[in-house]
Amino acid sequence: MKKTACAALLGIALLQAAYAAQPTVQHMEPPFWWAGMQNPKLQLMVNAPNVAELEPSIHYPGVQIGSVSRVANRNYLFIDLVLAPDVAPGHFDIRFTAPGKQGLTYSYRLLARDAGSAQRQGFNTSDAIYQVMPDRFANGNPANDNVAGMPDKANRAEGNGRHGGDLAGMAAHLDYIKDMGFTQVWPTPLVENNQDMHSYHGYAATDHYKIDARYGSNEDYRAFVGQARSRGIGVIQDVVLSHIGSRHWWMKDMPMQDWLSYDGKYTPTAHHRVANIDPYGSKEDARNFTQGWFGPHMPDMNQTNPYVANYLIQNNIWWIEYAGLSGLRVDTYGYSDTAFLTEWSKRLLAEYPRLNMVGEEWSTRIPIVARWQALNAPSMMDFPLNDVLRKALGDTDGTYRLYDVYETLAQDYLYPNPSNLVLFEGNHDLSRSFSMVNSDPALLRMALAFTLTVPRIPQFYYGTEILMPSTVKGRDDPSYRHDMPGGWAGDKVNAFTGEGLSAGQRDMQAFVKKLANWRKTSSAVQHGKMMQYGPEQDTYVYFRYDGKQKVMVALNKNAKDITLDAHRFREMLAGVRAGTDVITGQKVPLTGKFTLPARAVLVMEIQ
Repeated sequence: MKKTACAALLGIALLQAAYAAQPTVQHMEPPFWWAGMQNPKLQLMVNAPNVAELEPSIHYPGVQIGSVSRVANRNYLFIDLVLAPDVAPGHFDIRFTAPGKQGLTYSYRLLARDAGSAQRQGFNTSDAIYQVMPDRFANGNPANDNVAGMPDKANRAEGNGRHGGDLAGMAAHLDYIKDMGFTQVWPTPLVENNQDMHSYHGYAATDHYKIDARYGSNEDYRAFVGQARSRGIGVIQDVVLSHIGSRHWWMKDMPMQDWLSYDGKYTPTAHHRVANIDPYGSKEDARNFTQGWFGPHMPDMNQTNPYVANYLIQNNIWWIEYAGLSGLRVDTYGYSDTAFLTEWSKRLLAEYPRLNMVGEEWSTRIPIVARWQALNAPSMMDFPLNDVLRKALGDTDGTYRLYDVYETLAQDYLYPNPSNLVLFEGNHDLSRSFSMVNSDPALLRMALAFTLTVPRIPQFYYGTEILMPSTVKGRDDPSYRHDMPGGWAGDKVNAFTGEGLSAGQRDMQAFVKKLANWRKTSSAVQHGKMMQYGPEQDTYVYFRYDGKQKVMVALNKNAKDITLDAHRFREMLAGVRAGTDVITGQKVPLTGKFTLPARAVLVMEIQ
């Protein structure tokens, strides 16, 4: 009996060892796809030991292998599938075989698309965007603060450390975002960033198809988007096309020598952002700008490699379809290869004609930003207008005035579609708006009212509504990215409930809530035309109007009341006797001479 038992145990052990030794597909990307996509082609990247020695085969109606590509690294295989227009959703096996070789099998899925997926509406001028840093917004599930195998552990006392915010925390406060009047939420990147340190910001991906476990799972993300949608809130995904993290799984076994720029050798970018448009520029400077690395921990992707380009494009489409997104925000947009960006935009808009994608080109020069919108970006972050607005309101020595804001808007003719630009009062890379206007709530109200009423898509940064401060000199990321109070158990101040907020913080929160919710009802602000008048006496007046509504916005930066002559604005005020302040509901006389209160902004519906 003992010998029989021993033999049985030995047999089991041998079977387990044999099973463990069987090669498996380590990565199949995209991991699944959908039937009925506009583009019938799908390229699979297969990663498995010596998979290039095997031949793939598929037997499923409507799915054909168009071609198979082998590269120098024998652990990778690229399979180009052709999907028939009427291919049915379902499962099929991809078999990898060769005479005398141990085979592989991978069960692939084609899913059914959600109804109306292709015609989803992207974010537009009817929306107002709320940006959050997930790690710093709210911790809804402390159990995932630290995860085995991820070395960057939670430490809320460390400014550059992880603090524990997650998808559950964001989901718990969707009602707050809705009540404040925002219709879109933009979290900074949520995909896995399994870096040794500074992993909280999300801009160094280590797995393009996986949500970072410290935020939750892919399913948690999809559920979050669904919860947001049920409240009338769209979700914009932050994506990085130009670079990855140094601990990306590719780095252990690079698919190709030129998968990364400069053949994977650290070569820093000099950030010469005009080099690729400079008529006198050198080719080396242009190459260095788009292919140079952000740092030794952020390798640059070589988008001139067609396999890299296709991988990134398919990955973006996969997340849009899988999660149900309303758009993308693209980090470091101009650092990508121009031809690649054109193809990227073309293919995404072919699948989703009404989608919106906004690029980040951190330049205060209008022609540079306008060029990208003309080339391949439906929308761009409006850094030029953001910069001059903050300077004009925060200036104390007369170098910048409201006149500079007026002149900047007057250059909108340079943009192909200026109203589709995203104007932000602040973001995670900038000093807090409240501090930039010298901690003056009156000046902040002007900045926020302007952001919400000019012909742009407005975007606010979490915490602005409660007067979050920061340092203003030098680069100080931790001070720009404080935790949202109330997002952690035990916080003495709670922005979501109002507990512990000062009177000034509650007033600003109420101001944003009133104005952002009013904006939802204003056809003139959402879609109307604009007429502005040259600022005088450091006051600035402009109108938004359409066939249904007329809105007057007046800013007075002075520390005293200023009297204006209504006759100057007769094109807009002919026959008008008064306006209604949308914040207070009070009537404001607009005949003859009228007064703008000191340090105030008036947003008025004109009768």
